[in-house]
Amino acid sequence: MASASDAPAGPTVVDATGLVLGRAASVIAKRLLNGESIVVVNAEKAVVTGSREQVLSFYTEARARGSVRSGPHFPRYPDRIFRRTVRGMVPHLKTRGKEAMRRLEVHIGVPAAYQGIAGVPVEAARPRPALRAPITLAEVTRLLGAHV
Repeated sequence: MASASDAPAGPTVVDATGLVLGRAASVIAKRLLNGESIVVVNAEKAVVTGSREQVLSFYTEARARGSVRSGPHFPRYPDRIFRRTVRGMVPHLKTRGKEAMRRLEVHIGVPAAYQGIAGVPVEAARPRPALRAPITLAEVTRLLGAHV
């Protein structure tokens, strides 16, 4: 018989508000590969560091690269961009990586199911103090044509 302690715990909720996109993605990718289930909320509030022009040119070029038919297909919405950033840090073509990506949920805002749950802090992904304010994923995706 399985006891209550053997039952898998619920997913870990991570609030992406103010977290640096790449650093948060690397921490989350590592946890996913270790078998943890993770739900990311407020993906649109994650930030991308660097000059505004550099960040915007990176995302517009990535979106324009390739063709509609053959790809590469780069997402436009913040939850999809966050998910793709994590995917880039996971061996997503192998079984281990595919299973890890199945354990990841990314949401814009906070869904009703996770409304009262406090997010786990990811201190390694906090931005360092800088003279220029980082740009949020919501701003980037508005430029790409998303309605967020």
